[in-house]
Amino acid sequence: MSLFDLTDKVAIVTGSSRGIGKAIATALAEQGAKVVISSRNQDICETVAAELNAAHGDGTAIAIAASLSSKDALRNLVTETERHFGRIDVLVCNAASNPYYGPMAGIEDDQFRKIFENNVLANHWLIAMAAPGMVARKEGSIVIVSSIGGLTSSTVIGAYNVSKAADFQLARNLAAEYGPAGVRVNCIAPGLVRTDFARALWENPDTLKAVTRSTPMRRIGEPYEIAGAAVFLASPASTFMTGQTIVVDGGSTIGVGL
Repeated sequence: MSLFDLTDKVAIVTGSSRGIGKAIATALAEQGAKVVISSRNQDICETVAAELNAAHGDGTAIAIAASLSSKDALRNLVTETERHFGRIDVLVCNAASNPYYGPMAGIEDDQFRKIFENNVLANHWLIAMAAPGMVARKEGSIVIVSSIGGLTSSTVIGAYNVSKAADFQLARNLAAEYGPAGVRVNCIAPGLVRTDFARALWENPDTLKAVTRSTPMRRIGEPYEIAGAAVFLASPASTFMTGQTIVVDGGSTIGVGL
């Protein structure tokens, strides 16, 4: 068996109707996984699922819409996946939100609360719902898509960065809890990637210049460049890795000195 073979593994990928999530879902399907496409809009999810089915055969993907803010919707996502495919082998918590752009002194309480509820609490909920089946089978992989923002600082997305730092610790805690049962929990920390979600950053010429100037590769990333890390974490290639974070940022966190 190939180290990266995911044949017949069942994966849920949240926020997979576009951007990094869609790239991850596509890459998992290319390695043989059955994929559940999920975001807030059912119609868009259906479109992506149809694309994967056309490329990899009927039955490769299904669409189940779910809002991060609804615990019932997330429970339905897990229940319907298990009903349709019988189990969940891989959970990729990719969806996130950031309703505020600016200094933390100006953020409203409800905006800060939404960031934490959607980026941390929702991951906690979804993992708690999906993990029991993995624990019972003594295997499974949970991947949280965090951000290098959790490792650095920002004057415009500070609250988002705090939530992403919390995701690193969520993964570490859960790795300790689920490790004895053979279930792994890891993070991916992308740098700035050309997605609609990050558009406010990379469309700003000053921000783009600042980021690329101090990045060894002198550019921002593309969604497909994050997907390989997710395949690695989902596959047999990473069965002795848990509680860790893979940084995929073109080198931006190491900086470029003189």
